[in-house]
Amino acid sequence: MGTGVIELENVSYSYGGGELLSDVSVQLQPGSFHFLTGPSGAGKTTLLKLCYGALLATSGRISAFGEDIAGLDRDQMALLRRRIGVVHQNCNFLDHMTLSENVALPLMVAGRAQDAEQDNLNELLNWVGLGNRLEAHPPELSGGERQRAALARSLILSPDVVLADEPTGNVDWEMSQRLLRLLVELNRMGKTVLIATHDLSLIRAAKSQVQARVLRISQRRLQLAGADL
Repeated sequence: MGTGVIELENVSYSYGGGELLSDVSVQLQPGSFHFLTGPSGAGKTTLLKLCYGALLATSGRISAFGEDIAGLDRDQMALLRRRIGVVHQNCNFLDHMTLSENVALPLMVAGRAQDAEQDNLNELLNWVGLGNRLEAHPPELSGGERQRAALARSLILSPDVVLADEPTGNVDWEMSQRLLRLLVELNRMGKTVLIATHDLSLIRAAKSQVQARVLRISQRRLQLAGADL
């Protein structure tokens, strides 16, 4: 294998008796920026889940930070996932907790006291534009606020890699541009970023901001998309 932070080598994944992904090979280099596109149902979410170990490949090899994911025990997998922040398409928050508490949940899971991290937490929420919503509860948040909170939660443990699954799928164009700018800024800080999206307009908008590779899933295989996007 090479020098990528996450690497897939001849990976296939079958589900329900059928093959969803076939012979996928890709390396995410440190500090790179990738888009992952393809039609609905093509396997974008599945590919992201393979990258952070939520699913295991049917065949092939996946490594993260030089470790073969299939060989990790539960504790090793937990440590790995602290280095990979995931922004889910539909982020589940606990409605009885404040925004600040929801974003801080990964700290509690990792055994770190929120009090000791409060300054970092406040700084992060200010960065995503939610510094005035710390005490709000999830039902009070707009779609755009929820997506920015989801991004903040994925970053609270300072991961090396950020995987975002359709992060702009439920927001308007102006908010999608704001989220894109935040992800581009993360990349400029040195984070490796992979965004799964079906929104080609978002990809076009990114081209003036960041040097990005565009990967497309087509007929179960992963291809480098052309320059016509």
